[in-house]
Amino acid sequence: MITSANVCTYICFMAFLFDSFSDWKKYLAATGRSIPESVIEYEVEQKNRTEQEIWNGLATAWQVMKEAVQTGLEQDMTSRSGMINNGAKKVYRHHQTVLAREFQNLIARALAAKEVNSCMGRIVAAPTAGASGIMPGVLFTLQEIHHIPDRKILEAMLLAAGVALIMEQKASIAGAVGGCQAETGTAAAMGSAAIVYCLGGDVDQIFNAVAITVQCMLGLVCDPVAGLVEVPCVVRNASAAAIANSSAQIALASVSSVIPVDEVIEAMGEIGASMETRYKETALGGLAATKTGQAIAKRVLIRDIEVLPDQTE
Repeated sequence: MITSANVCTYICFMAFLFDSFSDWKKYLAATGRSIPESVIEYEVEQKNRTEQEIWNGLATAWQVMKEAVQTGLEQDMTSRSGMINNGAKKVYRHHQTVLAREFQNLIARALAAKEVNSCMGRIVAAPTAGASGIMPGVLFTLQEIHHIPDRKILEAMLLAAGVALIMEQKASIAGAVGGCQAETGTAAAMGSAAIVYCLGGDVDQIFNAVAITVQCMLGLVCDPVAGLVEVPCVVRNASAAAIANSSAQIALASVSSVIPVDEVIEAMGEIGASMETRYKETALGGLAATKTGQAIAKRVLIRDIEVLPDQTE
C-alpha cells in the first residue's frame, strides 16, 4: 500500500515504469498491483485520462478489431495495386487444413484485418497500421477457443500496450527505424503476452513470452514492394500471429528464453540501428528491389500518377 512517506518515490517510479520489464516487475511486487491496474495507473497519471475513459477506449478498440476481421472475411478486399486480392477469404474457406481448423482461422483472421488496412479500411494500429492484423487475429481466435470474457481481453490489451511502450522506449516500433522486426515483432510480442495472461500465466511467464517472441523475429527487414504496406506485410502479419501462439505455448510451460527480456529488446534495438537504410521501409532493398518488385512499382506508380493539364495564362 502506498503511504504518504513513500508517495513521492512511487510517483517518480510511475514516470519511468515502462522503461524496462525488470522495473515493471519490481513495481508490481512493491505495490501489489496487477498488470492491468499498473497500466491504468500509468495512463491516468501520464495522460490525464479517467479510468472509465480508458476502459471505454479499450472497448471501442476491441470492437473495431473484431469488425476488421469480419470485414476482411466478408467484403471484397482488393487493393488499388492489385497485390492484395481477397487472400484472407481464400484461406478461411479452403477445404484443406495444415494443422487444425483453429490454426486456419488464426491465419485467415490476421490476414483479414491487415487486408482491411491495405484496402484503406478502419483498423486499430496495434502498435502500427502495418502490424494491425496480428492482435485482432490472435485475440479473436483466443477468445473463440477458450471462451475468454471481453473484460479479460481488454485487460490483455492493457498489458499489450505496456509491452509496446517498453519496446518503443528500448528499441523502436517503427519499420522506418528498426525494420519489420520493430513492427510485426512488437505486435507479435504483444499478442503472445496477451495469450499467456488470458490463460493464467504469471508475470515471469508473460515477460518470457515477449522475449521468446522477439527472439523469433530478430533481423526481419522492412522491404515493402512499391512502397505499399501490402507485400510482404500482409502475410507477415499471419506468420507473426502464428509465432505469438507458439511462443505463448513455450512460455506457459516455463521454458526459459535464457536471455532476459530486457536484453532481448536491447538486441532488437541494436540490430535495428545497424540495419541498412534500404531495409527500413524505403523500398530500396529486399523484395522491393527484385525484378518483379521493381516492375510492380513501375506499374503502380505510372497508374497512380495524375497528369494535370498545362496551365494557361
